[in-house]
Amino acid sequence: MEFTSFTVIESIIPNGVGRSRIINALEPRDYKEFTTVKSEDSKGRNKSKRGDIRVKNYEETKLLNFFNIGGIRFQNIAANDAVINSRVTAMLNEGWEIVNIVAGVESKGGEDDSNGIYITRFYFKRGN
Repeated sequence: MEFTSFTVIESIIPNGVGRSRIINALEPRDYKEFTTVKSEDSKGRNKSKRGDIRVKNYEETKLLNFFNIGGIRFQNIAANDAVINSRVTAMLNEGWEIVNIVAGVESKGGEDDSNGIYITRFYFKRGN
């Protein structure tokens, strides 16, 4: 069985200064290389470095930001939906099945909050 995912990042920063993208890793990673088992009897050190996890080959599909200088742009949201739907349709046509979709918002918070992103992760599987 194969398993894959891609991430949609949509800017919720006012005035259109954010960046919105679909991100898809093109290099596999084995989680075991970056996992440490910790116990009372061991120091549980892993020789890998954080930089070893970094993926240098990935796809980046441009999307539009939710906001521009005039405020929220519903046309941008509709355009993003069309691009995301195209990506999901392509995955389904390649034999992938949607397993789960998870979304969340990240922002600094507070009275003067002017930064944030909306993240959606799409998880797929194919095969037995």
